[in-house]
Amino acid sequence: MYLQGKEPTFRNKRKQNNPYMVLVLLVLIVFFGTVLTGIAKGDVQPLFMPTPTPTRTTNSFVIEGQTHFEAGNLNAAIAAYKKAIDMDPNDPDLYVQLARIQTYSSALVTTNADQVARLQEALDSINRAKELAPNNSEVLAVRAFVLDWNSNPILVEDDVSEDILNEAEAEAVLALQIDNTNTMALAYYAEILVDQKKWNQAQQYIEQAVERDPGLMDVHRIQAYTYETLGEYNLAIQEYEKAIDIMPNYTYLYIAVGRIYRHLGSLYPNLSQLYYDQALENFATAANLNEQLGIIDPIPYLAIANTYAQDGEFFAAALNVNRALEFTPASPDVYGQLGVVYHKSRNYEGAIPAFECAIEGCDAAQSCEIRECDPEVDPMVSVEGLPLTDSTVVYYFTYGSVLSGLHREGDDKCEKAMGIFDQLRARYADDPSIMSIVRAGEEVCTYTVPEPEETPTPEESTP
Repeated sequence: MYLQGKEPTFRNKRKQNNPYMVLVLLVLIVFFGTVLTGIAKGDVQPLFMPTPTPTRTTNSFVIEGQTHFEAGNLNAAIAAYKKAIDMDPNDPDLYVQLARIQTYSSALVTTNADQVARLQEALDSINRAKELAPNNSEVLAVRAFVLDWNSNPILVEDDVSEDILNEAEAEAVLALQIDNTNTMALAYYAEILVDQKKWNQAQQYIEQAVERDPGLMDVHRIQAYTYETLGEYNLAIQEYEKAIDIMPNYTYLYIAVGRIYRHLGSLYPNLSQLYYDQALENFATAANLNEQLGIIDPIPYLAIANTYAQDGEFFAAALNVNRALEFTPASPDVYGQLGVVYHKSRNYEGAIPAFECAIEGCDAAQSCEIRECDPEVDPMVSVEGLPLTDSTVVYYFTYGSVLSGLHREGDDKCEKAMGIFDQLRARYADDPSIMSIVRAGEEVCTYTVPEPEETPTPEESTP
């Protein structure tokens, strides 16, 4: 086919390459290749990913727990160690430290039930440590310590106490057999020997512990406890103060020193005011430390109240018990202590509702009335009564005595008193001191005033 016209022409116009553009493209290729490789390896995070939250290590919780313990905030220390255990549940040392702090914290609760519960938690912790490390000397030493405090005869029956104490001794002995350089095992063994009334052996072991490591709070605390048990009160105070120098924020130590000074005040009437002032100073230090740390602890105020009551300052004593009630309005033990203070001050009418709340329990309105609280501001709480135990028996026999003493014809005070006396007689029939109080109250309630004899008329008297 022939086409007329202009013949088509085919021209190959070569495009000139821009070297700068090529360089830019190469740089971009290298950059994106590096980014993609980094994403694949995890070295580079894609855009718009959420910022990762820092993960705390187990050691950070351990440091936090130890810091809280040294600061005297034992509940916060316990919480920190529990978090550490959540992260590493197979580290026996974490359970050892937790059990030790839980045991020491049991001295800072007010009721027997709370002490038993806290000590059981400590025992559970150290038992887990022993499962993980059955032949570890440190584990066995702290388990001996935990068992020793669990053997407190105020908290358990005498036969149970003896069995627990024997187990504690066996653990301490085994800890020393495994590692005879374990200072804490020496100290805890000495404390066990004190509780077993083996005082000479206890003194030998604790002196060895002090010689080996005088920088341990536990060592000086147990040395002080040994001296206190032996009646060497001045030496005991010195050792407690050494423990305070090592751990100045542990309020238990100040309470212990104050308790000794208060006892000395009762032993030496001529110096009683000096000793009571020293006791109050230590108790006040404990209260101030708690306030600084934000710790709610009624024990220092109860110790202050008992000191004032012993010194005959009942108004100040009552004020401090009420201060303790502000912290623990649901604690029946504190109501019992308020009743004792009222009884000592001869405020018998005020003692009855306080004892009733402590022993029988009371509703929120009754507890508020005893505390003289403002229902619109203060917590409204009911109170569960305390069972009869060695530590609550004083509330029971004092309550019974007050009820019988204030009995009037037509009321139910003697009926309540006789119920209290029946409980005391059933449990403490062999205790002459308690039984003398019971019999006196029973006589008041069973005594009937004889009706006057009719005077015969003159006619009847004439033979």
